[in-house]
Amino acid sequence: MYKVLLVEDEKVIREGLKELIHQSTGEFAVVAEASGGEKALEYLRMELPDLLMTDIRMREMDGLTLVSKVKEIYPALPVIIISGYGEFQYAQKAINYGVREYLLKPVERLELAAALDKIKRLLDESRGVSYCGAGGDERGAEGGEDGRKIIRDVKDYVKLHVDGDLRLQTVAGIVHLNASYLSQLFKNETGMNYSEYVSTIRLDKAKSLLSQTSLKIYDVARLSGHQSPKHFMLMFKQQEGMTATEYRDRYGSK
Repeated sequence: MYKVLLVEDEKVIREGLKELIHQSTGEFAVVAEASGGEKALEYLRMELPDLLMTDIRMREMDGLTLVSKVKEIYPALPVIIISGYGEFQYAQKAINYGVREYLLKPVERLELAAALDKIKRLLDESRGVSYCGAGGDERGAEGGEDGRKIIRDVKDYVKLHVDGDLRLQTVAGIVHLNASYLSQLFKNETGMNYSEYVSTIRLDKAKSLLSQTSLKIYDVARLSGHQSPKHFMLMFKQQEGMTATEYRDRYGSK
């Protein structure tokens, strides 16, 4: 179990994130919380967590300032930034500080699970843990014909349950594999990350619903597996270069 220090000045949001982490993975647990940067630094001077997760906008000290100070103490500590800001300059600064993941509010469980899985792989590698360890499949990373069949089954499952729980941990349990091993196998067989594949399938489903039905945008978001209509609309415009409504106007059935 990897330890998380969660930093967020809004108690309600902090509690929500803590629960979301619990729902997203069994590999990470919030062992300490801080309502601001100074309290977080006090904790870090005494204890070393495995992961720092912090909001970017806080009253006493913003998240980027906190990260810059933390990196002076623990240069290798993985960091996830959570922000309501989508502007590039924030992401650029976060990258410059060595932030591993940058998630926009409201955080979707699937995106958080994918981010945590990447961090877990990084931590596992630093500790010499094999991806094919306890609880997983002992086959080689290439997987052979068995591996290809597993990935075909995973793809079929994703397409059939596009609006369901497609967390890596959940799907790995269905095909009886260790989540990290499945992630590695999926990348080897398809050339893309599992989370990227799920996002692509959900986007394709949304485009199909937009062009072939008159469903409300929030229903399209829900049926294509996006928990937040607001985040769906932002993501759709980023991916397609137009809003969901503009896409429907252009490609929808007349």
